[in-house]
Amino acid sequence: MSTCLKISGLEMQFKGVKAVQNVSMELEAGGLYALIGTNGAGKTTIINMISGVLKPTSGMIAYFGEDITGLRPDKIARMGITRTYQNLRLFKKMTVLDNVLMGAQMHSDCGAWQSIFQTGKFYRSEEAMCRQARKMLDIMGISAFEKEMAGSLPYGNQRKLEIARILASSPKLLLLDEPAAGMNPQESRELVEIIRKIRQEFDLTILLIEHDMKVVMNLCEYIYCMAAGEVIASGQPEEIRQNPRVIEAYLGKRARNAAN
Repeated sequence: MSTCLKISGLEMQFKGVKAVQNVSMELEAGGLYALIGTNGAGKTTIINMISGVLKPTSGMIAYFGEDITGLRPDKIARMGITRTYQNLRLFKKMTVLDNVLMGAQMHSDCGAWQSIFQTGKFYRSEEAMCRQARKMLDIMGISAFEKEMAGSLPYGNQRKLEIARILASSPKLLLLDEPAAGMNPQESRELVEIIRKIRQEFDLTILLIEHDMKVVMNLCEYIYCMAAGEVIASGQPEEIRQNPRVIEAYLGKRARNAAN
């Protein structure tokens, strides 16, 4: 099995304060990973560096063996690394279908000339993107809402729409930043099944940040736990569940019981 993402000695400083220090991680292609930790542990900073939103102070990020450290977000996205955010970033006054088309257009091979004059190639490209977008909506179970405004959907469906949009961009590595945030228990259970389904169907590598321990323990195959900017433990769910440093720094007795 090949290595999809390898992080070595990653550090990020903000005005002299180390938000992330000496973090190393390795994600095998096709794996389902979680990054957990308390608020402020540095999880989202890691995602921001992988996706190019932040340039690391030091260290290296390699994607299928290629150094992508410090590349622009658009270049990283075109290579197949896409992400969601803690806060929804939908075009709420656009239709559900048009939101997903925004993701599908990332790999459009139509230039300005074809688009302006609406050539045969332009129409064929548009039809292909619409098929791709509708397929993603169907997979996420929200195809019935394609003509509705994105902002009118219930919160759980908006989360599904966000995932549908990034799936339409044909990613290889999916970074999910708290995908279950704000969802009720039923929606969270549905999300777990959807993530399993899309991982298998699209042969994705997935890294998610999540505070819902039931989601993490039921879904992920390998977990990294952070505290104060460092990885303090890594292993399979049962190892993490029983790790004293993790229990002390993050889970605690109450959350540990909830995960059982």
